[in-house]
Amino acid sequence: MPIPPEVTGEEIDPDVRQELMSLPKGLAEDVARNLVMVAQLIDEDPEKAYGYSKVALRLASRVAAVREAAGFAAYANQKYSEALAEFRAARRMSGGVELWPVMADCERGLGRPERALAMAGEPEVQKLDKAGQVEMRLVAAGARRDMGQLEAAIVTLQSPELASSANHPWTARLRYAYADALLAAEREQEAREWFAKALEADKDGATDASDRLAELDGVEFVDAFDEDEDEDEDRADGDRADEDAADDRDDERDLTDEDDVMADEDDDEDDRS
Repeated sequence: MPIPPEVTGEEIDPDVRQELMSLPKGLAEDVARNLVMVAQLIDEDPEKAYGYSKVALRLASRVAAVREAAGFAAYANQKYSEALAEFRAARRMSGGVELWPVMADCERGLGRPERALAMAGEPEVQKLDKAGQVEMRLVAAGARRDMGQLEAAIVTLQSPELASSANHPWTARLRYAYADALLAAEREQEAREWFAKALEADKDGATDASDRLAELDGVEFVDAFDEDEDEDEDRADGDRADEDAADDRDDERDLTDEDDVMADEDDDEDDRS
């Protein structure tokens, strides 16, 4: 896949660059540029990101960072079996546990929530940093919901991290998940309170908490563009109606003029007679 000439391997994460130093210089640069494209496109165009990840994988399949990037690209395209295989390979190569929550979520994607729950109880979870542990809690709660255990999902999300007033990168998502579970349990007033708390923490717009709050409050949003289009169509319909009426009047005048001419001709013939 072609890469824009302005994209260079210098944009890659320093830790990944260090890992790529085991490759020949030219090859390392090619791999790095493909990984940069994966990172740039994975949110806005996951299919293209997946394509670049496959190129990087073909060039350097024995590099953990490449396997990890390939895993996330597959995950973004809901190719959960492929993503899980890549994450497992990356974990074997690096020896880290950072991918444990997303691996568990792949199990959910494959319709195996019980495996995700089993992973939530493994020793690897204790080795995760705080963000990783919160992510694992989110996955476990999702697995509970997959299994129809709604109240258990709510309890799973109740934690010191949820109760904390501090704002962390994961705070908005945790509060949002809790609010969504409460709403699914028809605890609407509590859900509204937690959607509001999620919105308060969501400085980057990572969730649609504002929309969910509006729905609960019965607020309907009207697209201004749609209104303008409707007004334009109404004006166009009105203009066409005016034109049709004018055409009808012209036709009537033409018929009247023709009748007058024919009458004059009849009078002339009578005079000649």
